[in-house]
Amino acid sequence: MANNQERSLYPEVDPFDSGYLRVSDIHQVYYEQCGNPDGQPALFVHGGPGGGCEAKDRRFFDPSHYRIILFDQRGAGRSKPHACTAENTTWHLVDDMERLRRHLNVEKWLLFGGSWGSTLALTYAEAHPKSVSALIVRGIFLVRQVEFEWYYSRGTPMVFAEAAKKFHGLIPENEREDMIAAYYRRVTSDDSELRQQALAAWATWEAETSSLIRDPERIREFGAAEFAEAFAGIELHYFVNKGFFEVDGQILRDAARLERIPGVIVHGRYDMVCPFQNALMLKEAWPGADLVVVEDAGHAATEPATTDALIRATDRFRAGA
Repeated sequence: MANNQERSLYPEVDPFDSGYLRVSDIHQVYYEQCGNPDGQPALFVHGGPGGGCEAKDRRFFDPSHYRIILFDQRGAGRSKPHACTAENTTWHLVDDMERLRRHLNVEKWLLFGGSWGSTLALTYAEAHPKSVSALIVRGIFLVRQVEFEWYYSRGTPMVFAEAAKKFHGLIPENEREDMIAAYYRRVTSDDSELRQQALAAWATWEAETSSLIRDPERIREFGAAEFAEAFAGIELHYFVNKGFFEVDGQILRDAARLERIPGVIVHGRYDMVCPFQNALMLKEAWPGADLVVVEDAGHAATEPATTDALIRATDRFRAGA
């Protein structure tokens, strides 16, 4: 009989192991493990870039079954140095993930990532398909120019008009055609007051637009100075460099490399951060994946129906299930 009861996060769980992995002369990446030390390895890949992991991220997985691994990407969360953009590109992060896999003696792991986490999980899987047992990706972000224009200039601001007025208000009209470049100039400015304003405004815009129902707690968290410094600073570093990809749409171009990897794509119908079209395009390029459309959700993983879909996916991929 089908289980129609909406699933919620698993109970809180503490790490049984944590530490730092030095990945360069500059960077040390924080990681932790929780759940079953002998269980099926699963790696949580956080968003942003620059977002870092939270305790609730451990709870998308059955801790009695999974060996749950989390890590903070370069410059994010607890990784050192905080908010550092030097030697920090998509390809550095892909190498860090592979280095962490070897460090933890993992043969294959399930990758779970949303938003930028979907970007990085897919990019890693295309580079190292033999290291991936399955993929669960949510709120698909393909790092294409059309997505940047939709979210920062032409689409989302028409829906979240009040928040857009504040977001655009920091930028003179003659610079608004390229909001990424305009904000990047400000977060790299020598004017500390302007820099802090820009960091907070950039991060707050994402918090304002991430769910169907406005979440004041998320808005406060994203706007806090320490979080915004890493989140906005690293995002803008990546976005002004087009994600450090060779070509626009590279993930779709290389999706044939995912052919032998089972996967689930979860996407909210009313996602205003990463348009639903992204999920359809990924599904077309990766036909072996299952697409789950969440009809009453936006972008955030914490929206109830999206949480339900994600936990059903991790339960599905339990070995032998």
